[in-house]
Amino acid sequence: MRRKFQPALIAGMILAAPQHFAAADCQKLASLKLADTTITLAESVPAGGFAPPAGGVPIMPGLVSYKSLPAFCRVAATAKPSRDSEIKFEVWMPEANWNGKFEGTGNGGWLGEIIYPALALGLSRGFAVANTDTGHTSGVMDASWALGHPEKVTDFAYRAVHEMTVQGKAIVAAYYGKSPSYSYWNGCSSGGKQGLKEAQKFPGDYNGIVAGAPANYWTHLTAATVWVGLLPLKTPASAIPAEKFPFIHKAALQACDALDGIKDGVIDDPRNCHFDPQALLCKAGDAPDCLTAAQVETARKVYGPATTAKGVKFFPGLEPGSELVWGFMLGGPEPSRIGSDYYTYIIHQDPHWDPRTMDFDKDVPFADKFDHGAINAMDPNLTAFKAHGGKLIMYHGWADALIPSQNSINYYNSVVKAMGGAQKTDDFFRLFMAPGMGHCFGGEGPNVFDALAPLEQWVEKGNAPESIVASHFTASNVDRTRPLCVYPKVARYNGTGSTDQAANFSCKAPD
Repeated sequence: MRRKFQPALIAGMILAAPQHFAAADCQKLASLKLADTTITLAESVPAGGFAPPAGGVPIMPGLVSYKSLPAFCRVAATAKPSRDSEIKFEVWMPEANWNGKFEGTGNGGWLGEIIYPALALGLSRGFAVANTDTGHTSGVMDASWALGHPEKVTDFAYRAVHEMTVQGKAIVAAYYGKSPSYSYWNGCSSGGKQGLKEAQKFPGDYNGIVAGAPANYWTHLTAATVWVGLLPLKTPASAIPAEKFPFIHKAALQACDALDGIKDGVIDDPRNCHFDPQALLCKAGDAPDCLTAAQVETARKVYGPATTAKGVKFFPGLEPGSELVWGFMLGGPEPSRIGSDYYTYIIHQDPHWDPRTMDFDKDVPFADKFDHGAINAMDPNLTAFKAHGGKLIMYHGWADALIPSQNSINYYNSVVKAMGGAQKTDDFFRLFMAPGMGHCFGGEGPNVFDALAPLEQWVEKGNAPESIVASHFTASNVDRTRPLCVYPKVARYNGTGSTDQAANFSCKAPD
C-alpha cells in the first residue's frame, strides 16, 4: 500500500504524560538474553536519520519516507533454533508515542532480506514493528539456498516468522517495560501465506491478521507457474508477443466492462466474463491487432485452469482483466524461476533439472506429500485462532496475474465449510476482492487502501468491516474511490452522482 498514513492513536488508552525513551534505554538491549537468539545491534536512530542498505527493496513513492520517520530504537538479532538456522530479524520501536501494539510484517516470493519499507510504514503509524529475512539470503526469484538445507526450508516455511514474533515481542517488552496490548500481522503474497500459517499453526501469536493475495497453496501455485510458463514454449507459434497483451486486455474490457451496469475501465467480477479470445482470431496470416490460432489456444489456456496430462485440474487460471501483466508468466525464455525453483531445489533437489521435463501428474502429488503442510498454508480449521479471539482480513485483486484471485476464494470457501457456515466464519474471517487491482497493489482499479485500521477496530472494538474504501491514484492525485465489499457482496452504483466516488455505491448481494 502506497498511501502515507498518520500514526494511529492508542485505542482506549489515556496517558498522563508521553513516554520518551533515551538512547541509553535502547543500548541496554544489547545485553538482553533470549532463547537461541543473539542481539547483534541495539542503537538509537534520530528522527529522519535512517539510511537503508544499498540494493534493498525500494520504498514506494507516497508510502512513507525514511526522512519523515520519528526517532526510534533499532534492534537487530539472529535466531538459531536449529544447527543450520540463521534467522535475521529487526525490531523498530518508536522512542515516543508508541501506540502500545506490535506489528509483524511479511515478505514476498523467495526473498531473503529484511524489508525496510515495511518497517518504516509500521513505525510511522506508531507500532513496534518487526520483519525477518526468513532465514536465508536470496532474491525474490531464487530458491537455490534451499538445496541441502532442510532446516532452512523449515525456517522459510514458518519457523522464522514465529521466532521473530516471539522474540520480537520479548524485545518490545524489555524496552517499554510492558508487553504489547495487541499484536497484528500485515503481509501480502508470501506475506499473506505467512499470515495464514500463523493463524493455522500459531494461533496465539497475533490478535489480528491481514493476509493479502496469499501464496498459500505453494506446491500448486509454483507448479501452475511452470505450467503457464511452458505454454508459449511448446512451439514458436505458441508465443504471444508482449505488444499484444494490451490488445487482448482492451478486447476483454470491451466484452465485460459494462456487465456491472457501468463502463469504468474495470471488470467488476471476472467470473461473469465469458470473453473468448477466439473472437480475436486473425482472418489471414498474423497482425498486431489479432491472434493466430496458436496464440488463441495459448490465451485460452491461460484463462483456464492448470491441468495435468490426464486432465486433472490443480490450480485456477488467470482472470480476464489481468492481461497487462501476463509478461511475468509468459515472457520466457523459460518458466519463471519463482515457480520452477521450488521443484528444482526442494522437490527434485537437482540444480540441473529442466522445468520442461516436469511431469505434472507425478510431480504435483509428490510435492504435496513431501511438503506435508510445511510451506503450504491450506488448513481450513481455524478453530483455535477463532477461540483465541483472532480476526482475519484477507484481500485479493481480481486482476492479479501472479496468483490467480480464485485461489483466495477457494481457501475462504474451504474455511466456511470447515467452520460451520458463512455466518460463523464471518464472525472472525472476512474476504475482500478488489476489481481491477493487480498483485498486492497497482492496476486500473482502486488499489490503495488500509486493511490494518479496520482490523484494529474489529479486534479492539468489535466493529466488523462491511467494506473498505480503496483509491486509485494518477500521479499523486486520487481520481477514483470505490468500496471493496465483504465477500460475496459487490459494489453497485446507486444511480446518482459520480461513479468515481465511493459514497455513490452500496454493497449488495451479487446478481
